[in-house]
Amino acid sequence: MTENTTPLSPVQRRALRAAAHHLNPVVSISQKGLTPSVLAEIDRCLKAHELIKLRLYGIEREVREPLFLEICTALGCAEVQHIGNLLVLWRANPEQEVKASAPARRRKSEPMTKKQAAARSEARSRKG
Repeated sequence: MTENTTPLSPVQRRALRAAAHHLNPVVSISQKGLTPSVLAEIDRCLKAHELIKLRLYGIEREVREPLFLEICTALGCAEVQHIGNLLVLWRANPEQEVKASAPARRRKSEPMTKKQAAARSEARSRKG
């Protein structure tokens, strides 16, 4: 593993590896290497999914590590896992965090029918 711009704890890394297990690669890097358009596509995928897989075709083993480091530093993401020609990347999406932290609203309860009201009062009388 390389040094990441976004450090992950071992627990976070394990959870992200488990979540990425079933994912298919969304970006492929082949003969032309890491072009600006490929880098832009990786950035779009990270914004949309947070956790993605990359597949490399025809890139030598010695070139992979510097390539992974370049992707992580350019996009501010973390390398979760690197196995052979597959790389799993993660970057938190701040827009999704804001949406998730908004308080949930309760539904207004609908008026009860006579049967429901009678059942509720009977249940309360049994408890007390």
